[in-house]
Amino acid sequence: MKDHLRQEGKFTYLEKGEGTPIVILHGLMGGLSNFDGVINYFPEKGYKVLIPELPLYSMSLLKTSVGTFAKYLKEFIDFKGYDKVILLGNSLGGHIALLATKMFPEIVEALVITGSSGLYENAMGESYPRRGDYDFIKKKAEAVFYDPKIATKEIVDEVYTTVSDRNKLVKTLAIAKSAIRHNMAKDLPKMTTPTCVIWGKNDTVTPPEVAEDFQRLLPDADLYWIDKCGHAAMMEHPDEFNQILHDWMKERKI
Repeated sequence: MKDHLRQEGKFTYLEKGEGTPIVILHGLMGGLSNFDGVINYFPEKGYKVLIPELPLYSMSLLKTSVGTFAKYLKEFIDFKGYDKVILLGNSLGGHIALLATKMFPEIVEALVITGSSGLYENAMGESYPRRGDYDFIKKKAEAVFYDPKIATKEIVDEVYTTVSDRNKLVKTLAIAKSAIRHNMAKDLPKMTTPTCVIWGKNDTVTPPEVAEDFQRLLPDADLYWIDKCGHAAMMEHPDEFNQILHDWMKERKI
């Protein structure tokens, strides 16, 4: 995917395909490669897929918050000159997508969330980053998935490197606390954007009842389950994830 990576102004982003823009928001520990399945599928269906690298660790600590990332996303969309986009976010990325939709509803044609924070955080900022303990990090990374083998050495190494960096660890905790502060339960009933909620039946980070709450609170949301699946459905079951999303977009004429 590196050949699709671009650097323009203050933005580094991946772009592939032509057509209706789908802007993808990665999670706190999630790399752009987590969305390889989406990146390879949707450009052939008439969509342009974009993934901006979020400035999770480059903002000043005072500005490190979900709200700042939502504004950064708006700047990116303006920079690209899009009137309307589809937002797709996993975990923290889902939370940023939700907050951006609340703040800038006029630019969001549709919203797709999977394993999203925003209502409930399961120890995201509590026991998570324990520095220097590789086995602990490995167990935490494996717990994200239904099938622990999805947490390859490369994924575990990346998380371990992040939490071993003191600056990144401090920012990670600040973001986690910001996510807890930005609970969206009161905002969701006012958000009328068509929303596709795709959730792993076995998600232990944001459990299934969180998905049910999103569907209940959002006025125009459809909920789809993926079985034998944890917190990152687009990684664990990419074909099923893409099929659900594509069918939903066709049904909604998006």
